[in-house]
Amino acid sequence: MAEKVPKVVVIGGAYVDMAVRCGSIPASGMSVAGSELAYMVAGPGPSQAAAAALCGCGVHLVSMIGGDPFGPMVKASLAELGINTDFIHIAEAKNTGIVVTFVNAAGENASCVYSGAATALNARDIEAAEKVISEADVCLIHGRLPEDAIVAAIRSAKLHGVMLILNPARPLAPPGLKEESLPVEYFNADILIPNLYEAADITETSDAGGHKAKLIGSELVARGVGAAVITMGKRGCMVVDRGGADHIPAFEVDLVDQAGRGDAFAGAMAACCGVRDDLRAAARFASAAAALACTKFGSIESMPTKAEIIELLQRSE
Repeated sequence: MAEKVPKVVVIGGAYVDMAVRCGSIPASGMSVAGSELAYMVAGPGPSQAAAAALCGCGVHLVSMIGGDPFGPMVKASLAELGINTDFIHIAEAKNTGIVVTFVNAAGENASCVYSGAATALNARDIEAAEKVISEADVCLIHGRLPEDAIVAAIRSAKLHGVMLILNPARPLAPPGLKEESLPVEYFNADILIPNLYEAADITETSDAGGHKAKLIGSELVARGVGAAVITMGKRGCMVVDRGGADHIPAFEVDLVDQAGRGDAFAGAMAACCGVRDDLRAAARFASAAAALACTKFGSIESMPTKAEIIELLQRSE
């Protein structure tokens, strides 16, 4: 019997990343020499969709691009990976989102993000994709989108009984604008996958130290989420649900570029949850994917295949 192909719908912003490799990331007023420049399709939408597709999933991406020349580049790049682009909408009057990223010799990065067309995604665009959401095994949502679109996606997934994984990253707020509390619908997620700082912000925890991850995760579960998987970079992740809490250590690799870590984690977790009802196994699978993504330069280009993830897991047993 053929192995089931999980269906994943990813909802997230699409960008083009202008990535510059340099010896050190420039501080204010500084200029440094770059050694490499690449234009890459990026953003949580394309990167997480690519991660899930490379893990063997059938993937639809719901996103928004601009009417500029970068828009067709995004769709063509994703189509090459077998990702369905029927629900990548076009905001003709806007530019496709842009990320300018500096990556230093240690693999550390700093970015400036222009959201562009991503800010135009709305509830009607989600409604247009309701049929594919209803047929999915997993709906994976990244929070750096307009709130009405995210809420519409959450409601659609819950209405149709589709597993919902939400990264609650907030939209980038203009300087001086106070961030509002998350909508109550966000806590209907089956799995919430914030990083430690996002989780501390949501729970209004002043100390975002790793020793607080279990407590923070427990509060998120108490607020209604099915499970919280709090990512902590080199310290691994903390899985908290009503059955308890477990720390999943990170995999040791040679760091090249950490830009794709979080998206690899999210996409691989969605892929694993699409075929297995084992959250801790999914978290370990996702952690291996995140580690492998750090060993290559780029975003989509750094996403590992299912075979590569399994090989790392087997080597680490």
